[in-house]
Amino acid sequence: MRRFAVPSPSFSRRLLAGGLSLVALASAATPMAWAQIALPGAGANKGAPLSRNEPVTFRADNVAYDSHNGIVTWTGHVEIWQNDHILRADKVTFDRNTNVAAATGNVAMVEPDGEVLFADYAELTQGLRDGVLTNMRALLASDGKLAANGARRTEGKVNDMSRAVYTACKLCAQHPERPAFWELRAYDATQDVEHKRIEYRDVYLDMLGVPVGYLPFFSTPDPSVKRQSGFLLGDISPHDKQLGTYVTLPYYYVINRQSDVTFIPLLATSTGPQLTTAYRSRLNEGSIRVTGAIAYDTNKQDGYFQNGNYIAPEDSKGVQGYVYSKFDFALNQTWRYGANINLASSADYLRDYRISGYGADTLNSNAYLEGFGSGAYSRVDVQFYQGLNRGVINQSELPFVLPRYIYSYFGEPDALGGRLSLNTSDFDLYRANGTADERGQLSLNWDRPFKSDWGQIYTLTAHLDSEVYNARKLDLVPNYYAANAATSGQALPTVAVKMNWPFLRPTHNGSQLIEPIVQGIAAPNSGNSATRLLPNEDSLDYEFTDTTLFSLNRHEGVDRLDGGARINAGLHGNWTFNGQQIDALVGESFQSHIQKNQVPNSGLDTHASDIVGRVMFTPASWFDVTARARIDHNNGNVHFADGLVNVGPSLLHVSGGYIYSSNSFYYYYSNNLRTSSPPSQFFQPTNEATLGLSSTYKQWRVSGYGRRDLANNRFVAVGADAAYTNDCFMFDVSFNRLYTNINGLNGDTSILFTLTFKTLGTFPVNG
Repeated sequence: MRRFAVPSPSFSRRLLAGGLSLVALASAATPMAWAQIALPGAGANKGAPLSRNEPVTFRADNVAYDSHNGIVTWTGHVEIWQNDHILRADKVTFDRNTNVAAATGNVAMVEPDGEVLFADYAELTQGLRDGVLTNMRALLASDGKLAANGARRTEGKVNDMSRAVYTACKLCAQHPERPAFWELRAYDATQDVEHKRIEYRDVYLDMLGVPVGYLPFFSTPDPSVKRQSGFLLGDISPHDKQLGTYVTLPYYYVINRQSDVTFIPLLATSTGPQLTTAYRSRLNEGSIRVTGAIAYDTNKQDGYFQNGNYIAPEDSKGVQGYVYSKFDFALNQTWRYGANINLASSADYLRDYRISGYGADTLNSNAYLEGFGSGAYSRVDVQFYQGLNRGVINQSELPFVLPRYIYSYFGEPDALGGRLSLNTSDFDLYRANGTADERGQLSLNWDRPFKSDWGQIYTLTAHLDSEVYNARKLDLVPNYYAANAATSGQALPTVAVKMNWPFLRPTHNGSQLIEPIVQGIAAPNSGNSATRLLPNEDSLDYEFTDTTLFSLNRHEGVDRLDGGARINAGLHGNWTFNGQQIDALVGESFQSHIQKNQVPNSGLDTHASDIVGRVMFTPASWFDVTARARIDHNNGNVHFADGLVNVGPSLLHVSGGYIYSSNSFYYYYSNNLRTSSPPSQFFQPTNEATLGLSSTYKQWRVSGYGRRDLANNRFVAVGADAAYTNDCFMFDVSFNRLYTNINGLNGDTSILFTLTFKTLGTFPVNG
């Protein structure tokens, strides 16, 4: 079989220069003969399929006419075109008796879509519509290359080829006869020019010239096609923990120019079948994406114990399904609206069929309307949560937010040189088995910066937080008050002055900065919210670090407020040299009263808080480290620490992470704290480390990671990945092992092999 051969560069340049501009050809100054044969019904239809009713134009350096035999011979840069279809050759002989044109010598045919056909010899009839080519080679879109011993062209729409070879790989310029990295080698093939599809019969897949696969029939879109209906490469797994052996065979259907749908049937040996449907639509005003499935799950579920509690099995046998949808639309230039709807019949169903979302605590859904103005933002939405991790979450205790309204405004500088900002977050929240409440909230903030003659930078802040609540079932999760219902509120005015005093010293290769920071905050004592029946929805967690050292309210929300007088002090330093830097901050808070709304070991249990600090060190482009900590100022015990480090070039890169907390805050509210203490899990330290390694060398990439629970001396997750990539092929194998217990399932292992062939698609194999 003939391998791909690339025409000479000089000919390719002549082809591109001469074939893309008919006007330039017609007005060329080079002496040559040219003529146009106008057939009946001819018209200018640029880019249309070949038709006998269109004019055919000839052009050549020399023309010879044998009147006795009715033969016309063109030689020297011969060009024949009809519409945007162009034929070029060194010599063309046209027999007027048979209407057959024979082209020899650097034969090339250019199609309107940019496809170029090369041949040693071509016979064409019916204009350029029918013909026979020997030793055909074609340059397609996306670097596609197609070759055949011979080809027959019919009606300008179909090319039938014998002994065809296709690849999208680059060929060796020094040795073009060498096999491509991969190629399809077929006994025969048919290229449907009109419908942009290529069909191969008795086809082999060769890798580096070695056959590795065979298919009796294979069909693929032309490389120039972006979207076309047809079967896609499916997924196959010889063994899966829940599915057994399974296969998928997706079918992609193009509805119109902006919409399509994909059907993915799944057949498995260990459970029932599943049909997944994915719909997409891109409209002028927005987009729609909906993915859903229906399945018949035959896996038997068992109950399990978690934290000493028995969790009954879900009713997840029989017909199951899920829907994930996303809608985003623009109402006008200011307003947009949309929805994200994510629902599943059961968490075990998501696990059994390996559906994305399994392993998370909840599936979140919302619908929203939001607007963007000059310095303003407004949003109203509704929210719904479906619990997945039943060992930790009770569905009846999850909230419905019906609705929530957010508004934020940041004004321009006023006559006094300050800026006013306004924020409100209001909601109506319902739980079937828990606190239901409505909240109206308003925060006002005014900042006025100014400088002193000594270089201090001052910021004067006047702030007001206010909330009003109407609550029911306050005696249930997450508040557990003694009262069942209450209408309550709070307001906290705050005045603060912050001073930054930077001392900057330029150096020959950078600069050095020492910056003392002092902040004074004055507000009424907020007291203990437990005595005022104030619901708590957005301030359940509390974390005092360098990021909240100078915050007016160190809670993550506004249901709990920081009152009283306090002084925050810190020292910031920065050294920049040769484009690298060291940046550090250390500070402490001194408060007049002890806040009663924090969880234990928050760092604010005494008048003098824990010492917080961070350091960022980037001594070189291939090394950076960030670390922060919270340390008891009395005994030096570390209550919180985390860090990230990245070391090394791409040839060998090491990344690591570490986190430590003296308590596990996630479990703090799992018990009724009014009648009992926090559970034992709360007092167990969080102590985890993560290590990752990666290496990239030329076309190879390998990586691995491990996450270990140091407190319990066990792994949380490990994984590895290896990949090879070149201009037309990618092979990737990944391994992941989870050791966590989710819904009674202890650990999960997955291996995924992925082969991607340029212009053909991706073929995944699960292990």
